[in-house]
Amino acid sequence: MLTDAYGVILSVNPGVEPHSGYPPKALIGRRITCLDVDPLHGNIRLAVAHCVERLRPWRGVLLCRRADGRLIHQDGVFQPLGTGRDEPLRLLVTLHDVTDLCQQAQYDHALLQRFQGTLAQLPGVVFQLREDVRGELDFLYLSDGMGVLAGLSPSLVMQRADALLERMHAEDRAALTTSLAQSSVSLEPWILEFRVETFDGLRWFEGRARPSRRRDGSTLWDGLMLDITARKQEEQRTQQLVSTDMLTGALNRRAFFDFGEALRARAARQGYAVPLAMLDLDHFKRLNDTYGHAVGDLALQAFAATCRDCLRPYDLFARIGGEEFVVMLVDTPLDEAWGVLDRLRTTVEAIELEMADTTLRITVSLGLAVLPPEGSLDLALSQADQALYRAKHEGRNRLAGAPNVPRVRRDARP
Repeated sequence: MLTDAYGVILSVNPGVEPHSGYPPKALIGRRITCLDVDPLHGNIRLAVAHCVERLRPWRGVLLCRRADGRLIHQDGVFQPLGTGRDEPLRLLVTLHDVTDLCQQAQYDHALLQRFQGTLAQLPGVVFQLREDVRGELDFLYLSDGMGVLAGLSPSLVMQRADALLERMHAEDRAALTTSLAQSSVSLEPWILEFRVETFDGLRWFEGRARPSRRRDGSTLWDGLMLDITARKQEEQRTQQLVSTDMLTGALNRRAFFDFGEALRARAARQGYAVPLAMLDLDHFKRLNDTYGHAVGDLALQAFAATCRDCLRPYDLFARIGGEEFVVMLVDTPLDEAWGVLDRLRTTVEAIELEMADTTLRITVSLGLAVLPPEGSLDLALSQADQALYRAKHEGRNRLAGAPNVPRVRRDARP
């Protein structure tokens, strides 16, 4: 179509009728805005004004109404002509029906909106993570779950991945680097459990993703992060039940050997010895036979509570038999161990159990041995047990050392 500077149609091509529903003669002399769904304020009026004022082309999608009332989308191009001083301004208008494309785009947009809504309701975070050839990480996509689970804006983390990574536990950040490197090389699925400091405290997440290599050498992971805090808490409760002696709250025999072997391996790597002691309540069988098992249980509980008060939270303290206990003193020199254990002995000696008509006292005998850096836990326990036997033989309520443990004393640790 050709219009004047006011948008009045001067001529049209024969194809205008099937396109607009108007016969060519019906359009000549009318303003082109008659084709707009909003003749007074629509985009056709704005397009004409743009060309007249700026003498530059305009292009955009127009919503038009056919003669039969049906709405169609048109890709419109308005080109100013005759912009010389003595030439009247004309506009060459080309319209192309893009209704099908627009309807498909609208459908795709609605589908995307529904998909985004579904992602927002998932109990996790859908993500796409990229590692470039320099090893730098950035998130190309994060669903809204990031804000719900971690209190971080998805757009913030996409702008700066460290906004999330800096909140990871230090050990887990190192595990992330290692596991991503392995997955990048092997292109095997990535799986990692890690901790993140969130607005409501430390939470556990599990990440799972599949990697793919891009042409530029970068690696993409498409995956999902789930909040597994409740599961980890339940696992910890279960582990505590499995590893704890229910009567005294001390570690049980199985847990002691698990943790003890881990401590032995750590000490071997760092090249230091670990003091280890066997403890046995004196005359416990006589106490049980005289006052009954209920009183015996009370004595064991009081003894265990006293030991925990005298030891640090990370020292290993376990019940490995009826009235037999074991202690491994972490990061404690041998000369300090003598003082720590003797102080424990005297504290136990001060325990008073109030019965109906009497006050009971208990004492403990201890045997001290040393687990050397390359030593055997079983052998150290055997040596501590022999030292315990000697403490019993020498009169009970005392601390005895194995033959290879010199009696050197200094002030005990606080």
